[in-house]
Amino acid sequence: MKRRVVITGLGAITPLGIDVRTSWSNLIEGTCGIQKLKSQGYEKIPCKIAALVKTGDQPEELNVLNFISKSELRTMSQASIYGLIASTEALKDAQWTPSTTVDKQRTGVCVGMGMADLATICETWDALKQGYSKISPYFVPKILPNMVAGHISMKFGFTGPNHTVSTACATGCHAIGDAFKFIQNNFADVIVCGGAEACVNPLSIAGFCRLRALSTSYNEDPQKSSRPFDKKREGFVMGEGSAILILEELHHALNRKANIYAEILGYGLSGDAAHITAPHEEGEGAFLAMSMALNDAQLEPIDITYINAHATSTPLGDAVELKAISKLFNDNIDKLAVSSTKGAHGHLLGAAGNLETLFTVKAVHTGILPPTLNLDDKCDESKYINCVPHKKQEWTSKYKVALKNSFGFGGTNACICIGQYTGK
Repeated sequence: MKRRVVITGLGAITPLGIDVRTSWSNLIEGTCGIQKLKSQGYEKIPCKIAALVKTGDQPEELNVLNFISKSELRTMSQASIYGLIASTEALKDAQWTPSTTVDKQRTGVCVGMGMADLATICETWDALKQGYSKISPYFVPKILPNMVAGHISMKFGFTGPNHTVSTACATGCHAIGDAFKFIQNNFADVIVCGGAEACVNPLSIAGFCRLRALSTSYNEDPQKSSRPFDKKREGFVMGEGSAILILEELHHALNRKANIYAEILGYGLSGDAAHITAPHEEGEGAFLAMSMALNDAQLEPIDITYINAHATSTPLGDAVELKAISKLFNDNIDKLAVSSTKGAHGHLLGAAGNLETLFTVKAVHTGILPPTLNLDDKCDESKYINCVPHKKQEWTSKYKVALKNSFGFGGTNACICIGQYTGK
């Protein structure tokens, strides 16, 4: 018998809110966290919008000094800060504060990051021009992708598996899937997993613009810019933040009477082997990842009634994903709901799959399907699919099982199967 894995804690800091409660509430009520970029450096770049974490001293704004000391700030990237804050919330939610050596050894961290801190790299290059002594001794640790997981491990003293995933926009989903397998294979009983990203800056925006990947026509109307499945979609909108899930072996959770949100049932991953940025035109990689997740969960397509899509609002990507979904769920497409939450929070790159997995878990737990914003005119590929346009919907299935898709540059694909925990 495989060890069963459940989700017992959630934490998030997103463009929709600085905790899970606020982020989820704003998501299902149709709020959009995309805004115009007002700082210097974007004047000559075609895209001038992004989804940012709100900072400040107000109740719904983030003041990092409430969580991180000034001395710690010098050693950490913004992504590490986001990951540490989200982990603190998730562990508190799970009520997991291990104190014994054995419990700490049986607790791991699996948190990824998609891109290095480009702002720090640029600032350090400018500093080097002034002299070697101007280089921060913390420069290298700040740009290492594994330091988010490292800081979480050190902060809480977890000495179990310390693992980092960096697979572009599939990072967060892969991190959760890997953590799921670590627990199944008895490497740990509890794992803090997810991803963090904070790379909204002129260099990254310019780079994605040169790839023609970003939305550029809605600079004066940012909240309309991310339009998954809509005929007027033209590119994604960059976002930032972190989402963390606490995965736990079922009996371990039951023995300590932990709250259980949902159960992870399966995990699939694949490669397109097609193009550095574009998906396989027939969606073969997406189809394979979803099929593998179902096989791992020992389920059939008819058992799935919701898919949280990767759908970033790009013309090719959304269409290919829907093509793969239609192929796999051909006979049951009328019973399936598919939505993309990126219309609300943008594309968090390496933190996208984990944030959207968190929202999928909330959907399973609450019976509410999050909406696809700005879906005014459905693309041809979505014509016969319920894409949950504009407003949340009630999830009426008796037993709720969902898939979460994430795909990344380089043709990397991930899919997680999440089911309702019924106590059986």
